[in-house]
Amino acid sequence: MQQRAANDSTGVTYLDPAGAPPAQGLYSHAARVNAGDLYFIAGQLAVGADGSIVGKDDFEAQFRQVFENLGTVLEGLGVTFDHVAKFTTYFVHSQDIEKFMKLRAELFPTIFRGKFPPNTICVIDRLVKEDFLLEVEAVARGL
Repeated sequence: MQQRAANDSTGVTYLDPAGAPPAQGLYSHAARVNAGDLYFIAGQLAVGADGSIVGKDDFEAQFRQVFENLGTVLEGLGVTFDHVAKFTTYFVHSQDIEKFMKLRAELFPTIFRGKFPPNTICVIDRLVKEDFLLEVEAVARGL
């Protein structure tokens, strides 16, 4: 089994078990989390600090705001992206998946050290408001 810790001090180790097919993007097949607190982080949306929707009809702007919001929540919990054990990403348009992959390839190497956490992608009918194009939720290990 290949394994590589995101950061030894985080307690999260990303795993790619022997025989598993190659990942189809920037993610690992599994994450092992050492004992401790787990944070189940609500799906983050493209909402600005003033409560307004950021990037109406602009997937890239929404992507950037979603990950900025997620980073803010993680920071508020006293952890970093390296403490994330898993993401779930929701899209309302399957055509946005390729845009997501491109933007993720640019962003993830700047917010993670080493490998990337598992990620499940789902395409759904809509999010809480019609103007939202994606939502990302996470599970993270506390300190």
